[in-house]
Amino acid sequence: MGEKKKIQLKRELGYFWATNFLIINIIGAGIFVSPKGVLEYSCMNIGISLCVWFVCAVLSLTNSLCFVEISVTYPCSAAHYFFLKKCYGPIPSFLRVWTSVFLGPAMTASHALMLAEYGLQPFYPSCVTPGLPKKCLALAALWTVGFLNCRGIKEMTWLQTASTVLKISILSIISLSGVFMLVRGRRKNVERFQHIFDGDIPDISQIIEAIFQGYYAFSGGGCITFIAGELKEPSKTIPKCIFTAIPLVTVIYLLANISYLTVLSPREILSSVAVAMTWTASVIPPLTWIVPFAISASLFSNIMIDVIEVSRLFFIAGHLDQLPLLFKTLNIHSSPFIPVLLNVIMASFLIVSSSLMELINYVYFVSSIWTTLIMIGILKLRYQEPNLHRPYKVSLTFVFITIAICLCLVLIPLIKSPRMHYIYVTLFIFSGLLFYIPLIHFKLKSVWFEKLTCYLQLLFNICIPDEPDKQMLEIETYSLVNAHQVPNKDNT
Repeated sequence: MGEKKKIQLKRELGYFWATNFLIINIIGAGIFVSPKGVLEYSCMNIGISLCVWFVCAVLSLTNSLCFVEISVTYPCSAAHYFFLKKCYGPIPSFLRVWTSVFLGPAMTASHALMLAEYGLQPFYPSCVTPGLPKKCLALAALWTVGFLNCRGIKEMTWLQTASTVLKISILSIISLSGVFMLVRGRRKNVERFQHIFDGDIPDISQIIEAIFQGYYAFSGGGCITFIAGELKEPSKTIPKCIFTAIPLVTVIYLLANISYLTVLSPREILSSVAVAMTWTASVIPPLTWIVPFAISASLFSNIMIDVIEVSRLFFIAGHLDQLPLLFKTLNIHSSPFIPVLLNVIMASFLIVSSSLMELINYVYFVSSIWTTLIMIGILKLRYQEPNLHRPYKVSLTFVFITIAICLCLVLIPLIKSPRMHYIYVTLFIFSGLLFYIPLIHFKLKSVWFEKLTCYLQLLFNICIPDEPDKQMLEIETYSLVNAHQVPNKDNT
């Protein structure tokens, strides 16, 4: 009789899968739809706009490398959440989870609605997409992703690979076509690049705004922390993934923007609703209908990433007793079924009542607050535990750069457009204390909830992992045993 299959999150994902994961998360729909924010705030100066894109890539790399240190020092799923708990205690880490209970499904729902919008656009070329079919398609995509997640992360490998290939292929067609037209040397295509720095020079405030516009397009490198507990040899795999994915995305973004500017004038780009569609209509008109489907496929993979990230965060929070027992259970496919189900159900409600999606604009900046706290935590542990074993040690210069960027992302919206909504968001974050104090601090129990837990375990065939604390033991070993080792000689 064969050995019984163990139910647990497994380290079975390698370099190729993790690199795909990063690329999917970084390349969203923005590069297809509206890469015009950088050009607009660069005063339509082509040379400066391309320089800004390169600067944004460097800043994204510095941010991602900070998360690399956390991921390889504490190699568990949602390593950034564990790191918050270690640095600041249980209350800030619980508030991080509390925020994600609502922000995670909101982001998932927004991506699903955008997918439906662009997927249906070719069928409604001269009018606005009706609400009912849009919501139905969004719900279908969302529940498909939820089903695939429940089948285990390995089941999504083929879909993730296909999505990456599709994104890279579409962007490669755009990029290489632009390069070909430049090499061919037609005056119409070349003249814009003969004096690329001619024109208006933006002031410092405009350059900063342009950098923020481009920085959002590169955001997502820190997502590697969510799956650190499922990667083989994370101390080697994670740095290699970062140094592969971000340079590759940088080259693609630069070539795509050069191609857009080869075919379209800066004013045409600024007036376009979807730049890639305008470009395709000018260069390859028969393929114009493909672009909306490419955007939809791009967003489908982003929905998949959203569900993976939130489910891993809830799973580890369950292990650290900051969420109910149900959240640290797995199904027979070693997938955190309850976190996935909760995320999909809440996102479905938001899709049906899509007017609530406007809240995302005011809640999204909260992620910059958490990133700032994490970066300060890196400095805190460098001082408190200088001998802690760190397989990769990021330069402190990168940490200070990331802190500066995140503080700007938090403060600039408050200064430019102060609204009561930001106060409401702050109150929402701290409202988590109403649940933390009775349920986590005083550990109040409910008989009916315990009965519900047993019923749901039987209904969905889920159980606590066979080795529930394996990842926790690994990271506790790092923090307790290796703290007394000789300091490593990596760059500081």
